[in-house]
Amino acid sequence: MKKRNTYILFILVVIVLLPVRETRREGTMPWQRESGGVEKPVPVHDMLQNHYSDLVETRELDRAVARFMKQWHIVGASLAITRGGKLVYSKGYGHADREAGIPVNVNNIFRVASISKLITAAGIMKLVEEKRLALESVVFGENGILDDTLFSRPADRRVLNITVEHLLRHQGGFPARHADPMFNPVEVARRMNTPPPADLNTIIRYVLGQRLGFAPGSSSSYSNVGYGILTRVIEKVSGQDYETFTREKILVPAGCHDMHLGRNLSADRYHNEVRYYEPENAGKVPACTGEERQVYRSDGGNNIEELLGAGGWVASPTELARLLLAIDGDPSSPDVLSPESVESMTRCRANALPIGWTRAGEDGEWWRTGTLAGTSAMMKRQGDGVCWVFVTNTSTWAGARFPYTIDHVVTRAIDRVEEWPERDLLDPLQRDAHRAREFLAGESSPAAREREI
Repeated sequence: MKKRNTYILFILVVIVLLPVRETRREGTMPWQRESGGVEKPVPVHDMLQNHYSDLVETRELDRAVARFMKQWHIVGASLAITRGGKLVYSKGYGHADREAGIPVNVNNIFRVASISKLITAAGIMKLVEEKRLALESVVFGENGILDDTLFSRPADRRVLNITVEHLLRHQGGFPARHADPMFNPVEVARRMNTPPPADLNTIIRYVLGQRLGFAPGSSSSYSNVGYGILTRVIEKVSGQDYETFTREKILVPAGCHDMHLGRNLSADRYHNEVRYYEPENAGKVPACTGEERQVYRSDGGNNIEELLGAGGWVASPTELARLLLAIDGDPSSPDVLSPESVESMTRCRANALPIGWTRAGEDGEWWRTGTLAGTSAMMKRQGDGVCWVFVTNTSTWAGARFPYTIDHVVTRAIDRVEEWPERDLLDPLQRDAHRAREFLAGESSPAAREREI
């Protein structure tokens, strides 16, 4: 017995101290060595498992999510919840790949659609903080940020009055009366006499060749192309490509290490990325490459690779929750933006949307929605300080309205949790405690190992 107790003590010491030994001095993130000797930080979701959130306190929440997914034929989903700056819950549901029988785990990443706009807005605000541009900066024309000859001949001279803030708040004047050019790359390429699919620059040139729907700043109209233009603003001002800048200035400082720009085809998705599903009656469309073949929008029909800052990111809800904590102005966790930037992003103005957010109420409730074929996402900061992110790998017939259904279900389910455990899954010592308890409970059994897969 004494020998066994000594062995257990040794294992516990190894479990607790190994992450500390592998931690860099500049932070608490363990690092891993990849092929070629390159060291990269381990994403927090790779250090979690679904069963870490198998809690007595959240059984009713789990049942509510299960009922909701069954009602709406959702193949797979993932939910992360924080309270007081602490990650208290993170779990995947259903299947990441139904055909292969692979369940959703905490570390699966999803297309997050227009939640990408919040990431882009944070990048712009970082440039403002660094005094490399101003919200009042003009975007086009000789004195504009994008003074390139590529964009020098707008059909409507009012384009020269568009500012960075106009684009952030969907006040650029781009009308919504026509089909969204960001989702019609073949038609835009045909009209611009270029090979399909139209890239972002071609789409911007196409839009600038049309009349504006209203004077910039006088009204608002939701605009994907406006955030596409902001992608180019970030690149021009920073001198870096959009993804590199965003990762270095926003994501990595926020502790997000497994967020990427998405790809068009299911065959090209990332190793831990889910497969996407559309409603059973979804029809096929021509491939976005202009090829003579019919495909689903979620698998080659939409040109995800050119959505970029308007809708191109893939991420896990756990890392999105970590990003939310880094841009919410709450002192319980460190932010990557200044309080002034957070206030600017959530300030309400007439005839304008918030910066990056879908809604930012004076009651402290903010949310950001996202929908694509094969994806529905909701990211929310409640007035009581609870934050959560819910993302599915399935779209529904409700389209862009579906995130509001998600909000109704998840908010009510969270309210049913009478008492949350005092814990933080972002704390490496608490994660190690889970592993220690599993060892002591004999969870190295075949059943436990199967659950870890």
